[in-house]
Amino acid sequence: MSYSVGQVAALAGVTVRTLHHYDEIGLLAPGERSHAGHRRYDDADLDRLQQILFYRELGFPLEEVAVLLDEPGADPAEHLRRQHGLLVERIERLQRMATAVEHAMEAKKMGIKLTPEEKFEVFGDFDPDAHAEEVERRWGGTDAYRESQRRAASYTKEDWQRIKDEVDGLNARIAALMATGAAPESPEAMDLAEEHRQQIRRFHYECSYEMHTGLAEMYITDERFTANYEAIRPGMAVYLRDAILANAVRNA
Repeated sequence: MSYSVGQVAALAGVTVRTLHHYDEIGLLAPGERSHAGHRRYDDADLDRLQQILFYRELGFPLEEVAVLLDEPGADPAEHLRRQHGLLVERIERLQRMATAVEHAMEAKKMGIKLTPEEKFEVFGDFDPDAHAEEVERRWGGTDAYRESQRRAASYTKEDWQRIKDEVDGLNARIAALMATGAAPESPEAMDLAEEHRQQIRRFHYECSYEMHTGLAEMYITDERFTANYEAIRPGMAVYLRDAILANAVRNA
């Protein structure tokens, strides 16, 4: 079975001009031509186009894509293994970015007062100041925001590192409890949820059970928070939300 250039463009979500360009540079030459000289693509051509678009999505220049596809001895299985590795690397990078964004949002919400060098050391390669406007828009008029600003003004780099380490430790224990199969409504999970609330109270601002449940919902509605917890353990955002809700009911 063969396909016209228009059909292939529609299937792949590219323009006809893109396919013409790929043909002109020798990256994707159609397997045959019609009697009228029109390009016709077969299944092997579509497979090659899929490989091209995959590498392009990952940012490879066309010249490098051609080398990858035409290297001697390369086979489809090898391409799949390479692509799998590239995707894993990209997922890990995005997860690290999501974690950094959450730390940045939290830092600005609490009025972090670190030098650029200290911010990089504690929070990685995302600048907390980048999210100042969003944080102030969402929480700037609240007592919690003002309290967190007041406390943060006295925190040193060592304080922020200690807070981050304690938060990371609690997250690790929540993930470990999940691994045992314990339900989020279990006493153990609710105890960890309460510890989560107490961390907020000790480090940032007074956090009522009502406020805590509001934060819990944000963990699953704001994709940046969700990605951070999912990077620790798949399903953790929902698990923590459910544990927080159960703990609030227990203490109602």
